[in-house]
Amino acid sequence: MSEQSPADEAREEYADALPDYAERVLEVAERIPPGRVMTYGDVAEWLEEGGPRQVGRVMALYGSAVPWWRVVRSDGVLLPGHELRALAHYRAEGTPLKQAGRSAAGHVPRLDMRRARWDGGADAEGHI
Repeated sequence: MSEQSPADEAREEYADALPDYAERVLEVAERIPPGRVMTYGDVAEWLEEGGPRQVGRVMALYGSAVPWWRVVRSDGVLLPGHELRALAHYRAEGTPLKQAGRSAAGHVPRLDMRRARWDGGADAEGHI
């Protein structure tokens, strides 16, 4: 039996074709602890390269191999089209959420960015 996680195996599939920047973005996503999030801009700033759109593109193309739900929009709105899957992860991990307002489509909560946002913690010194 393999000691690798399914995410590790999926990433190995992409290893030959994965651009260096994409590999580094995915490594940051893997470092985010359960119950915490980083914005697309936070990831770019942490890497000191690219911007939110570049990080978003990487996550859209390759993010399924990592905890994609931990890289989020800065306004705390859940990823359109993936709200329910992300919400299940957030609830399982205890990620802080704000209750949805009555005007919110489907009454889907938002992330409580003030409490859920992760700054890199002790790993912040060891940028990728």
